[in-house]
Amino acid sequence: MEFCILLLILLPFILSAAQFATRSESARRILTYAGSGLVIANTLAVAVLWYTGGQGSVTLPAEGGLLTEAIVPFIGYGMLGVEILLLGVVLWKCISRRRFLIATLALAQTGLMVWLELTGKIHEGAGMIRLDRLSLLLCVIVGIVGSLICIFAVGYMKDYHHHHTEVADRRPFFFSMLYIFLGAMFGLVLSGSLVWIYFFWEITSVVSFLLIGYTKDDRAMHNAFRALWMNLFGGAFFAAAIAYSAMKLKTVNLQVILDRPSRTIGMVIFLLAIAALTKSAQLPFSKWLLGAMVAPTPTSALLHSATMVKAGVYLLLRLSPVLGGQVAGVMVQFIGGLTFFVASLFAITHSDGKRVLAWSTVSNLGLITACAGVGTAETVWAGAILLIFHAVSKALLFQTVGAIEHAIGSRNIEDMHGLFRRQPGLASALLIGIAGMFLAPFGMLIAKWEALTAFLTAGGISVLLVILVAFGSATTMMYWTQWLIKLLSVPAGTEEESDPTTRSQWLSLSSHIGMMLLLCAAYPFYSDWFVTPMLLDMGFERVVHVLSLSDRVVMVALLAAIFLIPAGARIFAKKIHFDRSPLYMSGVNEGDHRHYEDSYGQPKKMYLSNWYLAEVFGEQKLFTPIAWASVVILAIGLIVAFGGAF
Repeated sequence: MEFCILLLILLPFILSAAQFATRSESARRILTYAGSGLVIANTLAVAVLWYTGGQGSVTLPAEGGLLTEAIVPFIGYGMLGVEILLLGVVLWKCISRRRFLIATLALAQTGLMVWLELTGKIHEGAGMIRLDRLSLLLCVIVGIVGSLICIFAVGYMKDYHHHHTEVADRRPFFFSMLYIFLGAMFGLVLSGSLVWIYFFWEITSVVSFLLIGYTKDDRAMHNAFRALWMNLFGGAFFAAAIAYSAMKLKTVNLQVILDRPSRTIGMVIFLLAIAALTKSAQLPFSKWLLGAMVAPTPTSALLHSATMVKAGVYLLLRLSPVLGGQVAGVMVQFIGGLTFFVASLFAITHSDGKRVLAWSTVSNLGLITACAGVGTAETVWAGAILLIFHAVSKALLFQTVGAIEHAIGSRNIEDMHGLFRRQPGLASALLIGIAGMFLAPFGMLIAKWEALTAFLTAGGISVLLVILVAFGSATTMMYWTQWLIKLLSVPAGTEEESDPTTRSQWLSLSSHIGMMLLLCAAYPFYSDWFVTPMLLDMGFERVVHVLSLSDRVVMVALLAAIFLIPAGARIFAKKIHFDRSPLYMSGVNEGDHRHYEDSYGQPKKMYLSNWYLAEVFGEQKLFTPIAWASVVILAIGLIVAFGGAF
């Protein structure tokens, strides 16, 4: 089992090197299919070996194992060398673009880590790898969802460069970065040492910068540097947490820190929480994730579903047993709740499908963040279920929107009018992804229900979260319903169009559809068998669920009605001929129910559009004041935490 655990981290890096050296398109396709298949197989092998081995925590180094105590220091020096190399890449990019403040930020935190390493300030626990239920959950998400996104990228990137001839074809570099991302995420969630977590944390920050700036145009580079400085800002707080832990607590082992009395670890937890908020794109750091939309769709899907943002909420869930009652916990739950509500409002104001998905991601991450901040068993259970469903559903949605953009030439929701008739396959995939985000019995709605109840019982500031989550859920339903209306509206005369989606793209899409439906059907099983025991392993005493089995049965029946009734109506309608009465449109109807001549004889087109309310609560009006309010909250929390520590 130890070999498989280490292979989880090493295999993606090996595949990255192979991808960088591959120039043949057919060889790249074979390598991606085979490599992604190996990553998925190894991930499942780790899960099976863990299950058959007693389902307990596995820690490395272990006596007689491949990873020994003698090797750990050399690995540490190797990591230090890679950190210096990453610093060199950042400095080169920043100086060439005259981003000197970002260069200074990178130099400061890397310099701190080098000083800690070379002066021997870092003590025991520096090399421990830990596999438990929470890290295994993230490994399964990263291994399966991330690998399928790499497969999707094979056909997508070929089509992308066919449509965007102005962009230099750097696919070897692109696929190499995708696999580095996967390896870094495996390393991050499997590390038990803050030093090792930080190392992989910084790799994801730098690689995301390189992927967002893939096209190298001014807009892409602007967004890439914004993502870089925000993530480096969080990395600076992470480095400060390591320094404080090493010098004050005499350990950098995360589990040892969490087992300490809460009064002694408040400052460390607060610093780590701020780092997690930046990585998970919470207010006031949300804009970096929106900027990632300029990158090709596989990058968006990877950043928003399986990697990057999940690193932040993973760390918060790991900290959740000690967040309750801490200054950091109050700050995290308030920032998370506010982000959930505000991001839901912003999602309503956009017709760009990828931007709606981006704000939806920020919103749902806000809810997971709030659940972790409250720190009770019920809220953490809700956060874990949200994490699972969000990873699969959002990966499906981003990939589908990317495929739709190539099929119809637009990702604007308004241009998806009648998509069920024009592109029934892609429309069905999109419908399942949207259903996974807000319909029962998909876990997103169930988890929200659990979170609301838990917030009420927790008392204190958590009662305010009920208001934010209630109104945020209402706005969530609004923007998903806007989209569904466009999909289901079928103008007369609309004909089915050819689908240019490649087989590699459909392999990934169909796999995500299957996983989404399986997650829905098997929800009671993995909730009772895996998620609830995970909470017990984390130190929570017991979990009391608010939804009974009968409630779940009713939800399944409602969902079946939502899908089966329209499907039956469509089948029935095909067997019966209906006479269509022409619409009167203030002039001469051309017969297709969409075009007519007005009273001046000018051709006109009838068109109904959603109202996006941008002039009421758009980003331009609300983001800046809310972002500054978030900064004030973070500053107050930092002052209180600093005062308590010293």
